[in-house]
Amino acid sequence: MKTIKILLVDDDIRNSMLLKRFIEAEGYEVIYANNGVVGIEMYKETRPDLILLDINMPELDGFEMARIIRRNDKRVIIFFLTDRTDKVDRLHGFSIKGNDYIPKPFYPEELIAKINERFESMTVNQDIEYQLGDTIFRPNLLSLTYKGETHSLSVRQTEILQLLAENIGNTVERDIILDKIWGDASYSNSLALNVQITYIRRFLADPSVTITSIKKKGYILSVRTR
Repeated sequence: MKTIKILLVDDDIRNSMLLKRFIEAEGYEVIYANNGVVGIEMYKETRPDLILLDINMPELDGFEMARIIRRNDKRVIIFFLTDRTDKVDRLHGFSIKGNDYIPKPFYPEELIAKINERFESMTVNQDIEYQLGDTIFRPNLLSLTYKGETHSLSVRQTEILQLLAENIGNTVERDIILDKIWGDASYSNSLALNVQITYIRRFLADPSVTITSIKKKGYILSVRTR
């Protein structure tokens, strides 16, 4: 199995070196960049599996770096690590397709647990695919294919859709989705779930496949039979 590569981009060199050693002790390869401009170059050179990205950096901030990367890469996982914890900042991070938003200060053990969980979830059931009407959903490829056209999903969108697909025709409660995918059912995470459901609906071009909102309860993925 290939070593998972993590790009850490943060202008706090001292704390970043401590975090780098901590993550490497878990068996991951860590590449470090001390600002967003260098981070973009290192991203192009190394093609990491995960980017740990500070927001407040000189020259190129983390939001802008993420926006540049997401223009062409929907698959790399991005965790924002930041002391900017306002709701507006969190929602902005998710709107530019960040996969997680981790407020500073945090315990390194918590970050490692999130990293481990993320990659474990991506390696489980890699060959499973779901036939949703005329749409093929392949979680391992983070993709939806309908009439020969394929849309790429983010990791978070894939996790949400897979949870719904595993319970097709049944209501999946919001709190269960939030707990399994975000780790808690906070208000900001609930808003982020709304945003992700909107994106998934846009990608589901097949008219026979729908996601129905059950007010104050959850969502149902349904496939209309002919």
